[in-house]
Amino acid sequence: MLKSALRKQALAQRNSLTADELHVLNEKLLTQFKKLDLSNIRILHIFLPIIHQKEPDTFLLIEWLQKNHPEIQIIVPKADFETRLMSNFIYVDKKDLINNQYQIPEPQLAKPFKGIPDMVLIPLLAFDERGYRVGYGKGFYDRFLQNISTQKIGLSFFDAVAEINDVHLNDIRLDKCITPHKIIEFNS
Repeated sequence: MLKSALRKQALAQRNSLTADELHVLNEKLLTQFKKLDLSNIRILHIFLPIIHQKEPDTFLLIEWLQKNHPEIQIIVPKADFETRLMSNFIYVDKKDLINNQYQIPEPQLAKPFKGIPDMVLIPLLAFDERGYRVGYGKGFYDRFLQNISTQKIGLSFFDAVAEINDVHLNDIRLDKCITPHKIIEFNS
């Protein structure tokens, strides 16, 4: 299936979820996330959810991490839509976040983070059985990840599609994807 068709299908599928269904799916994602081996993780990049797009609620993961793994430093992205690049900032709490023009929560007063995260949680609309993902089509995460070696983990409410047919050379594969029912590992 082509990315454009998958994008449209995935958005419709996600938008059809009720508040109760979203709550259950987010709790199940958290349950699966807790199964990850975080023993060697010191710095974790987590995307912040676009609530009106019904993205996975990563604030649940952040709250759990802050309570159960205070040794892990959480960093969050801020996107520059002119350069199409992302910068990382040290996450403190929700009070520091303001929605940008696309309703993406972004840090305002947080300190910039210049290092390399040990793990990156990546937003997606769909993914395939090989670990390729479909996002919103701006390439922010592909550019961010192209020159760093880190664990790349997607979060999805839905299962993989068989294959994304128009994968590009610059598309970065996931190492794993967390769904409400399992953690899928992709072979390198």
